[in-house]
Amino acid sequence: MLYAGVPASYGKKNGVWYASPGNQGWGGSGATPARLGRKPSVTEVDNMPSGSLKPSAGRVIRIINSHDHSVQCRVLLNLRTSQPFEEVLEDLGQVLKMIGAKKMYTSHGQEVRSFSQLRNEFAEVETFYLSNTPSLPVGALGPGVIPPSPGRRSRSRLGGSVPDDLSKTTARQRARSKSRPRVLYAPENELVRASSDYPLLDAMKEEPTRITIRGLRRTFYPPLHHPPIDNAPPDKKLSLFWVHGYRGIDSKRNLWVLPSGELLYYVAAVAVLYDREEDAQRHYTGHTEDIMCMEVHPSRELVGSGQRAGRDRKSQAHVRIWSTESLQTLYVFGMGELDSGVIAVAFSQLNGGSYILAVDAGRESILSVWQWQWGHLLGKVATLQEGIWGATFHPLDDNLLITHGRGHLAFWHRRKDGFFEKTDIIKPPSRTFVTCVQFEPDGDVITADSDGFITIYSVDADGAYFVRMEFEAHNKAISCLVMLSEGTLISGGEKDRKIAAWDSLQNYKRITDIKLPESAGGVRSIYPQRPGRNDGNIYVGTTRNNILEGSLQRRFNQVIFGHGKHLWALAAHPDDEVFATGGHDKYVALWRRQKLIWTTSVGYEIIALAFHPYGAALAAGSSEGHLIVINAENGATMLTIRVCGSPLNAVEFNQVGDMIAIGSQNGSIYLFRVSRDGFSYKKINKIRGSQPLTHLDWSSEGNFLQSVTVDFDLLFWDVKSLSPEKSPIAMKDVKWLTSNSTVGFLVAGLWNNRYYPAPSNTVIATTARTAAQDLVAAGDADGYLRLFRYPCITPRAEFTEAKVYSGTLACVKFLYGNHSLVTVGGTDASLMIWELTEE
Repeated sequence: MLYAGVPASYGKKNGVWYASPGNQGWGGSGATPARLGRKPSVTEVDNMPSGSLKPSAGRVIRIINSHDHSVQCRVLLNLRTSQPFEEVLEDLGQVLKMIGAKKMYTSHGQEVRSFSQLRNEFAEVETFYLSNTPSLPVGALGPGVIPPSPGRRSRSRLGGSVPDDLSKTTARQRARSKSRPRVLYAPENELVRASSDYPLLDAMKEEPTRITIRGLRRTFYPPLHHPPIDNAPPDKKLSLFWVHGYRGIDSKRNLWVLPSGELLYYVAAVAVLYDREEDAQRHYTGHTEDIMCMEVHPSRELVGSGQRAGRDRKSQAHVRIWSTESLQTLYVFGMGELDSGVIAVAFSQLNGGSYILAVDAGRESILSVWQWQWGHLLGKVATLQEGIWGATFHPLDDNLLITHGRGHLAFWHRRKDGFFEKTDIIKPPSRTFVTCVQFEPDGDVITADSDGFITIYSVDADGAYFVRMEFEAHNKAISCLVMLSEGTLISGGEKDRKIAAWDSLQNYKRITDIKLPESAGGVRSIYPQRPGRNDGNIYVGTTRNNILEGSLQRRFNQVIFGHGKHLWALAAHPDDEVFATGGHDKYVALWRRQKLIWTTSVGYEIIALAFHPYGAALAAGSSEGHLIVINAENGATMLTIRVCGSPLNAVEFNQVGDMIAIGSQNGSIYLFRVSRDGFSYKKINKIRGSQPLTHLDWSSEGNFLQSVTVDFDLLFWDVKSLSPEKSPIAMKDVKWLTSNSTVGFLVAGLWNNRYYPAPSNTVIATTARTAAQDLVAAGDADGYLRLFRYPCITPRAEFTEAKVYSGTLACVKFLYGNHSLVTVGGTDASLMIWELTEE
């Protein structure tokens, strides 16, 4: 019996896993690594020294088809099973594609009739022949070997005869296993066919690869033939071409217009400078982690930006000063001084921006002031405020700083000795959340809060601030305030989606207001299109990651579209440089490089996408278990099917497009027959599983599937028999249509690579392979995008990399032609296009 028996517990001794005494077999047919620990594989036992396995436990033997010697294979037999020996012969016959195997013989023609003989009399014999006839034909064992006569008895080592009643145990005398597991046989392309060019022994030379993922060791088996190992870095490098979207979902003031007319904003760790007239982008990529805040220098030629802290010394929280013209980093400060991140930066105004402030995101919320040209720290103070939302210099006093946030509005006066004097404008405790601060030309302070109120503070003759006026401007939270040059105050509502104009010269009389459409989201940031002009045209960044342009006198138009929530789903068109994305915002979008073709709302959170091989249909899997079929030409929803009640994490068509496999969070794979170029679906069946699935690959011929679980186990599935394939070695030579699976022999070098920054417990979240199968791209949970040669087998494989994310890089796909690839950022909903350029 192959890996058969009743469920067993396992123990480890001398570095090798063994079945506990008293248990039968190597593990139950339904046992999973999550429940029983690591199971010994065929090759693991096969590669052990000859004396490391107890004869009473199991044996590795070579079996040969007596009718066709080219069909042979090595298998592990469990000698302690309760299954009758006759049934084991039938199982071995299935391994060799032999129907009704009845007899086993040694190479000398001796018949093997029991497990006892395998343990004792034939303990030194490694090769056996199988026959499905009552007697072994003459010549079946090779020339010169004569089969024994029917009356011949095999002799034991003690010289006695083996009684028939010990070797011919019937089914009535021995209890059959209640649940006989399916035979773990090798598919046709796994059977070794001996030839003078590639004998059997050569097939067993290459060792399996073993890697450790999250503390568990996994083994992957080498195919008989694969491209040679090349650990050199690829001859291509990654160049960021385009960044789609805008980060408005979880950030604050983050949109400006430069003197060149370019829009400036940030996404993940990239500062984007977008020229609408030329339809071109430039990127500042000096940051190693996500940008948390940004401010433009009064000259509008420099930018200060602060990042969050990463996991290594190179990714510490700090502030960078860089040029908008050359995109060169001019100054870096705060390394080692700032803790978990920078939540606010601001330049001073009176002295031409010589000072810059930074607020640390650590527990003490330290406010520091720097003379950035020299890198001098002028002073710092622990504000001890947990909910700081922003900070700024007073425009008429470079030594007066204002911080605001949850229940907090305070003035900080920096003295010449570097110490700070604090004045609380809002006395704690207070429920008021001050969301933004602006100033009148005479220096009066304007604040907005989470309740929708705008408050103006003036100063009396003694220098004390008091509330001059307060009024309700919006129903709920106000996210931004902008004072235009002619004295008009613009306010934007995050919840009510309204933009209102107020005349500061007429005691803040409402001039007009406008409401953004629900699909655009609430207001996050506002900036004049032409600063200094009084034409009323503005840009608006929204909470759904869009940028709009317009004015309060006319409707707003979309300039930049971005998915408004988590973005996990990505699919590349099979024969065009087109790709599709789907997000938790319930939108699916089609793109041609930097151009948005269409968007459509499908009503469900989308977490998986796949193009039909003909490219006309797009299949989307939802977090609620729905399969949505979309017309790729116009975005129309053609069909919605309720597959199950669990998220559909992976959706893949086979090569010819007549079947689709859907991997679910419940561990099962659902199969549908597909027709009409991808627009008609009929459920066939499902293959039951237990571990949540994350990635799927079809085999090239469409008979098998491989999948990856959330625990990074590589599972195989037989599409024809609708059952799991539990023998990984039997699948080692299957050719896979894609390389979505993040684990396996041909991508093992992506894990635990010696060139990763230390300490590194890198978790590979996504992989993709070029159509030419010469490159593989990998994205990990730390936001790294890496490009390797394919196959990537050893941890010594070198690579080229880029880092523009702090969180998980959710998915990567090569576009048609393999000249560029696309990445999506998961939780931050970022979408980026990379070009592969020559070194």
